[in-house]
Amino acid sequence: MPGASEESRFHALLNASLALSSELSIDSLLQKIVETAASLTGARYAALGVIDEAGSGLERFVTTGIDPQAHARIGELPHGRGILGVLIRDAKPLRLHDLGGDARSVGFPEHHPPMRSFLGAPILMRGVAYGNLYLTEKEDGADFTAEDEELLVLLAAQAAVAVENARLYEAATRWSRQLESLHEVVRSLVEEVELETLLELVCRRLRELIDARLALIALPIGDAQLRVAAVDGADDAARDLAGDLLSREHSKSGRVLERLQSARVDSVFDDPEIDQDEARRMGIRTGLYVPLVARGRAIGIVAVHDKLGLEPRFSDGDLRLAEIFAARAAVAVDLSERVARDTVRRVVEAQELERRRLARELHDETGQALTSILLGLRSIRGAATDEAAERAEADVRELVVQALQDVRSLAVELRPSALDDFGLTAALERLASTFQERSQIATSVQSNLGDSRLPPEVETVLYRLVQEALTNVVKHAGAEHVSIVLTRDDEGVGAVIEDDGRGFAQEDVREGALGLVGMRERLALLGGTLGVESSPTTGTALVARLPIVMNADGATPRR
Repeated sequence: MPGASEESRFHALLNASLALSSELSIDSLLQKIVETAASLTGARYAALGVIDEAGSGLERFVTTGIDPQAHARIGELPHGRGILGVLIRDAKPLRLHDLGGDARSVGFPEHHPPMRSFLGAPILMRGVAYGNLYLTEKEDGADFTAEDEELLVLLAAQAAVAVENARLYEAATRWSRQLESLHEVVRSLVEEVELETLLELVCRRLRELIDARLALIALPIGDAQLRVAAVDGADDAARDLAGDLLSREHSKSGRVLERLQSARVDSVFDDPEIDQDEARRMGIRTGLYVPLVARGRAIGIVAVHDKLGLEPRFSDGDLRLAEIFAARAAVAVDLSERVARDTVRRVVEAQELERRRLARELHDETGQALTSILLGLRSIRGAATDEAAERAEADVRELVVQALQDVRSLAVELRPSALDDFGLTAALERLASTFQERSQIATSVQSNLGDSRLPPEVETVLYRLVQEALTNVVKHAGAEHVSIVLTRDDEGVGAVIEDDGRGFAQEDVREGALGLVGMRERLALLGGTLGVESSPTTGTALVARLPIVMNADGATPRR
């Protein structure tokens, strides 16, 4: 503002201070401070350098007066050496007649525009330098004046207040985002049954909050390897890392997992524990490594790489946030492992109960029938007349037929051949026919599957579900009619088993008593669900749903 009166310049400073106080974005605020400093003092070039955490260099450098093409020709931004370093070490205003002629100057890089006159002032926040304002090349070719210095010092003081306000606002906003993301993860711990989906959510939210290029979670596979179970990245290449195997002995992730201590790496190329071939393949420069620990046991690791922006290094705050998310992820992994163990235990128990039932039937029915056949054969041999022998032979023949029927019935319960040979619809029609013949309960099957086949595990689960439901009808319902309906659509397959017998008030019945827990677990293993609708006056309906997707090889369960 060359030629302006001192009063008008201070009036302009007041207006600028008001404008700065209303800016809440740090990036926009720093740019506005630089532009205001140049305008107030008549400088052609202005810059603001933000001092790094170590207090020895610059982590950000905001400029005005140099166009993008000139920036590109100059190349790397200053790090805080020469005259810029003087202000970092000695936080006091500095005016120079000839910047390049000062003994402390280290010169300019190639393609840098000429700069002569210089004025600098620190931005102090509670007595600590946040950064420095640098002005060069006063427009009229003269040196910067004492009045310019006074204006810049006042502006720096106002800038400090504005920066502090903006930092507090951004911190509050960031904390709000972090809190909401944590709430989302905690809600998913309760609602989400798929571990992989939950871990992907943790990676995605953590990467977004830390503003990183890549976040992944790796879980142990045996004693020698880790598998990337979930990954989220700012580019499509991150997806290729899913399922990758890492060596526990020769990777940073494995070492951190072994020590159970978080690590922050400012340069992966300088860390001897990092596999450099792996680092080059992933294209990473910096990293955070946080172990997943549950009940004192190492169960996995979170790794975050490359903070986006000019400074790729992570802060202590980033590490603390990663540790918070790692704690939630550890709960999810531990819970999933326990649920899986409990599911296996329940399945084994159910199998053992089924084996015991079949063993009893073999002993009580088939075994007794075979014993009766042996006795009948003796009676044939000991018959006094041909007529007596014929009667004994007829009795034995009837026993053999009954034994064969019992053996066939047991074989069907174990694994009906129709399910393998002809598919689910045919197997259920045969099951319904046999059930109706034995129970005298009218049973119908409707299906839109036609001749199409479902994945074997889906057919097995639905067949067992119907089998268990029909057993419940005989034991508890006293029904006259049962209907079985199979439907297939673009999303999957459904089965509805409905009877007109005595229903129940669901709150009065333990699920285990009706086999509902086992049904739900069978379905859940394939990503399915089970609904139960029942009342004492309307009978009972079981509604099962299994998602299925189509690929080049046919239908597969969507887990």
